[in-house]
Amino acid sequence: MNFPPTKLAAAWLCGGWIGFILLGATSVTADEGSRLDLSPLQEKGRKIYQSQCADCHGAAGQGNEDYYPDPLVGDDSSGQLAELIADTMPEGEPELCEGDDALAVAQYIYDAFYSEAAQIRNRPPRQRLQRLTANQLRQSFSDLYATVEGLPGSIDKYGLKAQYFDGDRWKKEKLKIERVDPFLDFDFDRQSPGEGISAEAFYIQWNGGLKVDQTGRYELVVNSTLSMIMDFGSHGDRLIDNHVQSGDKTEFRRSVWLDAGRIYPLQIQFIQRKRKTELPPARIRLAWVPPGDVEHTIPTRNLVADWVPSMRSIQAPLPPDDRSYGYERGLSVDPAWESSTTDVALEFATLVHDELLPRYRRDKKHRKLEKRQAMKNLLADIVSRAFRSPLSDADQDRYIDQPLQTTESDLDAIKRVMLMVLKSPRFLYPTLDIQASPSRQTLNRLSLILHDSLPTESWQIDEADQGKIQTVEEVRRHARRLFDDHRTRAKLRDFYAGWLNLDRLHDLNKDPERFPGFTPEVAADVRRSLMWTLNDVAGDNDLTFQDLFTTRHTLTSALLGDYYGDGFAPIAKADSESSENQSDGTIDRVGLIVDQPAHLVRSVDSDDRYGLLNHPYLMGGLAYHDATSPIHRGVFLIRYMLGRTLRPPNAAFAPLSIDLHPDLTTRQRVELQTGEVSCQVCHSKINGLGFTLENYDPTGRFRELDAGQTVDASGGYESRSGESQSFRGADELAQYLANGPDSRRGFIHRLFQHFVKQPPAAYGPGTLDRLEQYFAEHDFNVRELVIEIATIAATDALEES
Repeated sequence: MNFPPTKLAAAWLCGGWIGFILLGATSVTADEGSRLDLSPLQEKGRKIYQSQCADCHGAAGQGNEDYYPDPLVGDDSSGQLAELIADTMPEGEPELCEGDDALAVAQYIYDAFYSEAAQIRNRPPRQRLQRLTANQLRQSFSDLYATVEGLPGSIDKYGLKAQYFDGDRWKKEKLKIERVDPFLDFDFDRQSPGEGISAEAFYIQWNGGLKVDQTGRYELVVNSTLSMIMDFGSHGDRLIDNHVQSGDKTEFRRSVWLDAGRIYPLQIQFIQRKRKTELPPARIRLAWVPPGDVEHTIPTRNLVADWVPSMRSIQAPLPPDDRSYGYERGLSVDPAWESSTTDVALEFATLVHDELLPRYRRDKKHRKLEKRQAMKNLLADIVSRAFRSPLSDADQDRYIDQPLQTTESDLDAIKRVMLMVLKSPRFLYPTLDIQASPSRQTLNRLSLILHDSLPTESWQIDEADQGKIQTVEEVRRHARRLFDDHRTRAKLRDFYAGWLNLDRLHDLNKDPERFPGFTPEVAADVRRSLMWTLNDVAGDNDLTFQDLFTTRHTLTSALLGDYYGDGFAPIAKADSESSENQSDGTIDRVGLIVDQPAHLVRSVDSDDRYGLLNHPYLMGGLAYHDATSPIHRGVFLIRYMLGRTLRPPNAAFAPLSIDLHPDLTTRQRVELQTGEVSCQVCHSKINGLGFTLENYDPTGRFRELDAGQTVDASGGYESRSGESQSFRGADELAQYLANGPDSRRGFIHRLFQHFVKQPPAAYGPGTLDRLEQYFAEHDFNVRELVIEIATIAATDALEES
């Protein structure tokens, strides 16, 4: 059985609070403890537990519906358990279980059913059958769409390829300038856009791709004073057509869903025509509004100056997936899911008919295929990919031949095929590929783990179908090839966003009287700084776990430098010019608006920067509008950075008001509010970590004073093994997180869940231990860790065979 959803809780152990993580309604039998080889002390603890505690918590800690239904499981050390028991049990009479008795009970329950090892031993987790998640469904459809033209390779140049013509149309002999422009924000006014080009009549064409880092709904914005045409997604498909200008309209907006890890082709034509009336000024700008961001010119890092194959993303909405375990899982099959998958299948069928089939017939025209035969061949390719295995004769007849024979309309025939295939469990449940060979199953698992999709590379599919993926080394080789892909980078970037719990952060609306310089523009830049940093981190093959807490630079802007100080100053322009901005060696471009405040640059190195840990967006999001929150920061550190568990609070309490306690620091107010014994069960863990970040105010800016007093940033932490650590400030905390066993193990556990969407122990009780050792042996390189996770999970298909 696999672990059920992660859920925080706490139990009264004979009247005392025992903090634990509820990993599910485990049904532990009464004789679990008797299976252990108990020490004399543990045997003593067992007897005390059975006589004083079992009535409330069950003979094996499984809970009692009449008293406390939740099982006693968690990740505190036996020493922490002993302290809690000694302080709080039995209820109202804690003096009856102190000293050696408390230690005996703690050691018994820890080894019998409380600890991680005991949970795995008593209820071994298993891999659970899951359907595709919403994101996996979207990614799979995009890869099915790529059946005809394929996927883009590595990026050689950033920006957009530009061709400037003298005259108002494309004529080879009139081509005057050919280059790569870093982005599109030009104001030519009424002047010539370049040497040898008339100001009265010119034609400019930009070609390339739009690289997307974050999944969601985007607004694409083109500002143009002249005739303009924009193709997007599919070559020749008009997203905006202002070829014939209408009135004074100069702004054009389109909303479109885009998926992370995808590159969408785009082409923009910009035309100045000779006219008898006054020549209009020539201005054009390509901008966007990414999810959660504000409008800004699309930066160089998201523009690709290479030819890009057609790409589409499904626009139909999909219901959210279950996240109760802390990661997305495809579990529910309800009317909303059924309806949405039907809509998606029909939408894809229309794309096959309108775009893929005509393109396929053009590509295969030398074979002079009859239309229905071309359709049959294309559908066979798509269905084979969707089912993740070669088609049998029976499959060909059932899913392709019969629908085409009995349906006259091409579109209706394709819809029938797509509904049968894309609503089939063979597509929606990717691990039901039992008809595929073990070698192909292994490739299917690798693609699902690393790309959230299905296999797309023909050479890999051929190797898998020929049975050439048979050993662990062969699996690892293919995993390494699949890692170097835009889709894997996007999935890794999403992991970092989840690891930082960005979806749950407070907004950055701060008290304007207390923080007058923290404007909406600063807030937008600081958010963008972290988001761009996550993209860079995910794309760094050499990144180590330690780098996440020790890197001294970030991405910044002039606004951030002015607000946050010298540590956020941009480095000199001559040093910051990157290869992506020097695409053709030409810096000066007529009309280019080079001052782009939203286009961030690298900052100077700062000794007060500790990787992602104290990024101001994170610090500001873990604070209130007028005060810091050591509690929010402490909970974040213990749950996400250290991979530990906490029960939810008994009730939601508002923080003590600054106005009621103007002479107290935030630390003093928190200590005052959480000083009760019942609060300290959790806050003894939370506060000591949160206080270490008190040098950062609610906007994330470094401070030395709070309420006129020197900030006390001292704190501490007790590890899973019971070792106590003390810290003074973010520097010492960052060093511990970079090198501590709890933070590494928590990182590995969360990374495994994110990529595989199963608990690590479902692949063997020692899986996390193996990965920890592998991580250390490979210098804590994150890329190598992801590859090994994929290798372990995918090799499982070979072992099952």
